[in-house]
Amino acid sequence: MKISLLKLSAIGLVTTALVPLPVLAKHHEAGEMTVIDVVATNAALAAFEGRSDEDKARDAGRKPAEVLAFLGLKKGDAVLDLIASGGWYSVAAAIATGPEGKVYAQNPAAALELRDGAYEKEITARLAANNLPQLERLNSEITDLGVPDGSIDIVLTALNFHDVYNGFGAPASTGMLLAIKAKLKPGGVLGLIDHVGDPDGDNTATHRIDPASAVAVAKAAGFKVERNDELLVGTNDDHTKNVFSPATRGKTDRFILKLTKPE
Repeated sequence: MKISLLKLSAIGLVTTALVPLPVLAKHHEAGEMTVIDVVATNAALAAFEGRSDEDKARDAGRKPAEVLAFLGLKKGDAVLDLIASGGWYSVAAAIATGPEGKVYAQNPAAALELRDGAYEKEITARLAANNLPQLERLNSEITDLGVPDGSIDIVLTALNFHDVYNGFGAPASTGMLLAIKAKLKPGGVLGLIDHVGDPDGDNTATHRIDPASAVAVAKAAGFKVERNDELLVGTNDDHTKNVFSPATRGKTDRFILKLTKPE
């Protein structure tokens, strides 16, 4: 979907035991060790005044609360929305992690230039409408993300990875995941969402990826892999049609990989 925006970024990508006890105590007091409650998070997303009716309508298909809970998001976590595009997921994650957390909505320059700057306009408007101090734009490249190594609890990238794999192959894809892995805390998670592809089909033409290929790359990058094919099931998707075709758009089967960095 975003080969042009990922091209520049893909090139060149070939213990809590030490934390002071007062910090750990504060962490527990804040309730940050508990994964977010799906019902409460969905209620917060529905009630948040800054979100448009259109953005709220997307919750039914994208299931942000359920996805973030599957990835293990806790209140107060630091989140990086990688290639955030218009920032829809960034806003959802910021509401879910709460005011004590931090969310970075990252986009490379090429993403913000696509379609005459459509994503630039969209994310600017969405962040202005949603007054969330914990949400920060991050205009940076994947090769230089602009956040410290070992500082992020959850990285999320939605419907982007197929372009790296299809356009540049497994080595560049592994390099991308290694770059992301460096930013995660020990035990941190990369959530990778993408369109389910046909193992024997032309996934480049359809803008999809075979989940088994994504799993293989994730394992090569040293992640522990958990795969979920049930949460984001589409409607009558046979995995052979272009994701942008009118009959398929917004209705694809999507898989989620929960990729955990070893402690």
